[in-house]
Amino acid sequence: MSERPIVVAEGITKRFGDIVALDDVDLCIEPGMIYGLLGPNGAGKTTLIRVLTTLLRPEAGRAEVAGVDVLTDPQEARRHLGLAGQFAAVDDYLTGRENVEMVGRLYGLDAREAKRRTAEILERIGLADAADRTVRTYSGGMQRRLDLAASMVGEPQVLFLDEPTTGIDPKSRIDIWLLIQDLIARGTTILLTTQYLDEADRLADRLAVIDHGKVISEGTADELKDRLGGAVIEVSVGDDVRPQVLEALRSVCGEEPKIDPVNGSVTVAAPDGPRSLTRVVLALDEAGIVPDDIGLRKPTLDDVFLALTGHVAEEITVATEMSPGNRKRRGFAFGRSER
Repeated sequence: MSERPIVVAEGITKRFGDIVALDDVDLCIEPGMIYGLLGPNGAGKTTLIRVLTTLLRPEAGRAEVAGVDVLTDPQEARRHLGLAGQFAAVDDYLTGRENVEMVGRLYGLDAREAKRRTAEILERIGLADAADRTVRTYSGGMQRRLDLAASMVGEPQVLFLDEPTTGIDPKSRIDIWLLIQDLIARGTTILLTTQYLDEADRLADRLAVIDHGKVISEGTADELKDRLGGAVIEVSVGDDVRPQVLEALRSVCGEEPKIDPVNGSVTVAAPDGPRSLTRVVLALDEAGIVPDDIGLRKPTLDDVFLALTGHVAEEITVATEMSPGNRKRRGFAFGRSER
């Protein structure tokens, strides 16, 4: 692996009126890795990607992609990067082949080379059989794969994927995971934003958590989990006895338990592992409380996210994500935004 980072951000600050979207953000990504960016909605993830891909200029800071300063030489920087936005930005009335060829021409490829690369990429991404169908006949998963194909046609060194599996079915999601892993095997570097923490845990070599425009933690998934400590005890109970459970856990474990705002389960650190669990079970039994479920487990990225940001990761409903208004308003693909 090269010693020179392929993506660098230093002191990036971006404001929208009185809102500070990015606040002195630093980032350093080595070549050939998948770097995951986590954070709640509005944390600044997409804004940072737009700065790194030349679509926004920050008020302060500097950024490089593949050794090119994206602020002083954006045209050259675009030769080295690809971008797939949160929603598939494809033309419904063109065929899959025409969409990818069009983006290839926007990258500056001549017609012959654009056709060659398009055919190769559509084969790799599993859309060769549907290449000459209009995109309006594609499923949501097929459209996401086509959007990825368009972002790959320029053979970028760095590929920015902004929530690439949002709003698609589980099978298509796994297909995209496999494609991402194939790209890494071919030498592409990927910066991935996602709200699916299992996706980040499975794919990313390193992670950064961003909240309120600041990077608040960075490391591998295991490093982030380890910073929370060892195992935790998770107790599922009804609302009527939760106050008694909280008190029992405080007295046994000596710290404040946390309540999951989604399912209402209560978690607390278990410094002595199984011994802590035994003491908690005895304390609940003495209090006459029978939990719906209780167990000992290691911290997850969900625990990390909750501890760092104060709430669980939002997962927008598919109906909201895939509505035509949202797709047209929020989706973008590199090249087309620069026409």
